[in-house]
Amino acid sequence: MGGIIYETLTLRRAFRTTLTSTLLGMSLAGAACRKHPPEAGGSIRVVDDAGDTIRLQSPARRVVSLIPASTELLFAIGAGSSLVGRTSYCDYPPAAKAVPDLGDGIKPSIEAVLAQRPDLVVLYNSGQNAAVAGRLRELGIPALRVNTDALSDVDRVVRILGTLTGRQHGADSVAAVFDTSLAAATRPVKGHRPRILLLVWEQPPMTIGRGSFLHELVERAGGENLFADVAASSGVVSIEAVAARDPDLIFTTNEGPAAFATRPEWQVVPAIREHRFLRVSGSEFNRPSPRAPAAIRELTARMETARR
Repeated sequence: MGGIIYETLTLRRAFRTTLTSTLLGMSLAGAACRKHPPEAGGSIRVVDDAGDTIRLQSPARRVVSLIPASTELLFAIGAGSSLVGRTSYCDYPPAAKAVPDLGDGIKPSIEAVLAQRPDLVVLYNSGQNAAVAGRLRELGIPALRVNTDALSDVDRVVRILGTLTGRQHGADSVAAVFDTSLAAATRPVKGHRPRILLLVWEQPPMTIGRGSFLHELVERAGGENLFADVAASSGVVSIEAVAARDPDLIFTTNEGPAAFATRPEWQVVPAIREHRFLRVSGSEFNRPSPRAPAAIRELTARMETARR
């Protein structure tokens, strides 16, 4: 996953399971510093989404990617062979599963990251990862923090990764194909648009706002996000609010609600009573990626089928 879906699900796992942080021993830290001396300059430079300048003397050849979206993009530009670490959620392409799994990408174990001897670590731009990025830089390891929350992030992030891995040509190609495919998949707005409740969690009910790429997928597929007035990527809503807005369809994913439709309190929502669902299961719905156009086409087809 990536973006708000990735971080939200990671935090839920953290809520359910007590996570412990492993502090590095002095000898390990010292060894890491010797292997990765801080660089004062670098022939390759980019500014990440946290405002930090990342400097490399040469293209990265050992990359730890702790965002599912960046892992997918690295493979797309031809840098998959450089990956030496990923998150448990990095499931695409299938070749990603052969890369060592370092666990969650939010507040990852620095010890596990260092064990892979990376020359670049890619982190989600979250406040929870700020300390991790700072510690890695103290050890002389470039740490890139990027946002992967919107479809517009794909072009920017893929070009940053292309620059840092020496795969600019591949990155330019991926960006060009993505833009063309996205435009072709987008459905022109004509007539009534089905109002979609993007329900991604049951207790408490959590919906997606216009700050998420899922909002963009639905809108481009010809639907209308029931809670488009929620500016954030996601937010908690009441069942009463859902009932008052009376959605036409309920969007759910494998990671989202399952048995909630049988609960008595949800029966006030006609779409729930009548089982008008848009159920999707692919990870292309969990992160902005080159597969977004395919996700849009699938949503369009499912909405047309549901309305018949």
